Amino acid sequence: MTLTDLLPGSPDPDALFEAFTAWSEEQGLSLYPAQQEALIEIVSGANLILSTPTGSGKSMVAIGAHFAALADDRTTFYTAPIKALVSEKFFALCQVFGPENVGMMTGDAQVNPDAPIICCTAEILANLALREGKSADVGQVIMDEFHFYAEPDRGWAWQIPIIELPQAQFILMSATLGDVTRFVSDLSRRTGRPTAVVSSGERPVPLLYSYVTTPLHETIEELLKTRQAPVYIVHFTQAAALEQASALMSINMCTRAEKDAIAELIGNFRFTAGFGKTLSRLVRHGIGVHHAGMLPKYRRLVELLAQAGLLKVICGTDTLGVGINLPIRTVLFTGLNKFDGIRMRLLKAREFHQIAGRAGRAGYDTVGTVIVQAPEHVVENEKAVAKAAGDAKKLRKLVKKKPPEGFVGWGQPTFDRLVSAEPEPLTSSFHVSHSMVLNVIERGGDAFANMRHLLTDNHESPAARRAHIRRTIGIYKGLRTAGIVEQDADGGIRVTDDLQLGFALNQPLSPFAVAAIELLDENSPSYALDVVSIVEAVLEDPRQILYAQQNKAKGEAVQQMKADGIEYEERMALLENVTHPKPLAELLEAAFESYRKGHPWVADQRLSPKGVARDMYEQGMTFVEYVSYYQLARSEGLVLRYLADAYKALRQTVPEDAKTEELHDLIEWLGELVRQVDSSLLDEWEQLRNPGEEGAGAMPVDTAPPAVTNNVRAFRVLVRNALFRRVELASQARYQELSELDPGFDWRTAMDEYFEEYNSLGTGPDARGPALLMITVEKDRWLVRQIFDDPEGDHDWGISAEVDLRASDEEGLAVLEITAVDRL
Repeated sequence: MTLTDLLPGSPDPDALFEAFTAWSEEQGLSLYPAQQEALIEIVSGANLILSTPTGSGKSMVAIGAHFAALADDRTTFYTAPIKALVSEKFFALCQVFGPENVGMMTGDAQVNPDAPIICCTAEILANLALREGKSADVGQVIMDEFHFYAEPDRGWAWQIPIIELPQAQFILMSATLGDVTRFVSDLSRRTGRPTAVVSSGERPVPLLYSYVTTPLHETIEELLKTRQAPVYIVHFTQAAALEQASALMSINMCTRAEKDAIAELIGNFRFTAGFGKTLSRLVRHGIGVHHAGMLPKYRRLVELLAQAGLLKVICGTDTLGVGINLPIRTVLFTGLNKFDGIRMRLLKAREFHQIAGRAGRAGYDTVGTVIVQAPEHVVENEKAVAKAAGDAKKLRKLVKKKPPEGFVGWGQPTFDRLVSAEPEPLTSSFHVSHSMVLNVIERGGDAFANMRHLLTDNHESPAARRAHIRRTIGIYKGLRTAGIVEQDADGGIRVTDDLQLGFALNQPLSPFAVAAIELLDENSPSYALDVVSIVEAVLEDPRQILYAQQNKAKGEAVQQMKADGIEYEERMALLENVTHPKPLAELLEAAFESYRKGHPWVADQRLSPKGVARDMYEQGMTFVEYVSYYQLARSEGLVLRYLADAYKALRQTVPEDAKTEELHDLIEWLGELVRQVDSSLLDEWEQLRNPGEEGAGAMPVDTAPPAVTNNVRAFRVLVRNALFRRVELASQARYQELSELDPGFDWRTAMDEYFEEYNSLGTGPDARGPALLMITVEKDRWLVRQIFDDPEGDHDWGISAEVDLRASDEEGLAVLEITAVDRL
């Protein structure tokens, strides 16, 4: 039985409230007074602004709101700031209301979009509101984490539904809203509904705050000794989180029984080389690490171990402050300043309370603890003073340690201010784009009046509104000049070509990518890789990877220039032109300039030629090899998410008639590579694309991917790449790296014989083509021969190897043994 089955016969407020209260009690949950007050307002039809601390049950209020909307036959949209939270909420609501009543819409996938309950990102709802306005089938809007309204780049998406959906009932929720007075009057004016505010500083689990000057190690040991674990140690860089976790290995965190329980829960979980091995060692000791650069499966493992109460300490960045429900008893801040991408600054009150709110969870704790560790130089000075205590001479001679250069000063006064401070008022982040204008015009009706309403009745200042109007006029003129919009005989405006819903979402330049593929020659040996380059050019930049590629290229360029005898000043000047790989840059930039003239809305977008998936493929590297080569261990999650996005974009964007056999192979290889490293990134996506399959109502938990040899097409490419990696290294006489791949094989001697006969070894498109790979399939192994592309075209030399199928399935990659490098 689901909650839907308990709907009363009519949407009577009293009946709804009683039915929902009875259901929650059946779940063993007694509603807090704030929850009861919020639900009474919702079933009565009022808008609600819910500002209660983390752990006070806002999710339960949201479920009650969905319940009330279902009873009144209204469609309700639940929005969250990130896709991970949207999908998590989708699966949770499927359990409560039944999969048939819940849908999801993100830039990646849609499932059951006609359901009465829709989970989506804020941008999805905002664009729907722009395109359909008050005629949209939206009866209720629940906006979780509403403090994102103030985000500079994304806040517009939280404001647009309020402006454009007057027919909806709004529930705005966050633990850190600040003063909401202006939202109360604004919502009531727009919707004609009363707007209630339910706020409470009282937490179900109260917090105790303290500022300490003991060394961090001692602070943690004291917390463990006094049973105040689990402890979430907050860092503001990924490197610091991992460094601290490793430093804590000297503390005996767990008993033997606890370590056995950890090992049992981990089971056969696959840890890859590099960071995976480090994490395995840490979690078995009772220490977790959690940050956005980790693979999703690693973060989920840490979360599962924490939820089971098996981790004593989690060293993480502030990613744990966004909606993840873990039983944390103590939050320990290592600092009160952070780098925000532009500069170092102090934490805002909202940020502090959002993270501090993770401490103390209902059902686990009676009190939560928030501790701020004094700056390191202050701790050192306190120790020095204590050591010299009672000795006036030593105290006079004491030279206090100064803060590090660039330190943004903070101390106990900063801490005291943040503890008592209310979250800052939310400020409007409205902005106008080409896609916004086009969506409003596509709505039909009086486009001028609709646009005037949007531009003059938003939450901006008068000066900002005037600036938005001027920008809109410029955008409109550009659209008219390009023939994208036109004025009809009655003076109305319309779009000349039908724009698909969502054209500005996910990858706004996908239509350009499709057009650019038509410029390629399918018969070119590089066609498949060139298609990948076009798709990569429209993906969001993975900055850490591009920086790593650039640094690697600069390092290699410096070595070559030194070998060529180029002087220092000239080397420095030449290095200015060294960047990350940009395949097809000239072709794509020229094509984009031409495309933009006929599609002016892409002026808001930036084409970015780059090669990450292509680079990995051309070098024949495995995921672990690629991460190691560019020293990206702390960002391997980013690497894999980018590769997953590239795979999805190739699947969704490239027309079927443009996919050659080699391109099909490459796409299959990329998908299998991602799946073998962390299947969760694709399993959930595939499940959403095929919602009718078994298990559509549950969050995927199992991280074990299917056997890699099951996907024969992809496995052939993995084998080919593994062999070609060796061809490439051999062509450059990089025998040390070859010996690391094949410790028992004498590559130097074998290749000396080859180079006595030929002066080079080809590594171009022909050299890696399927025509030069011979495979004999046997029951438990493949016998393979990679033929060399010699300069004479004799094709009489090559690598012979044996592929172990069982070992390949265990490792998730092609495991092979070189048996010979010789002439046939």
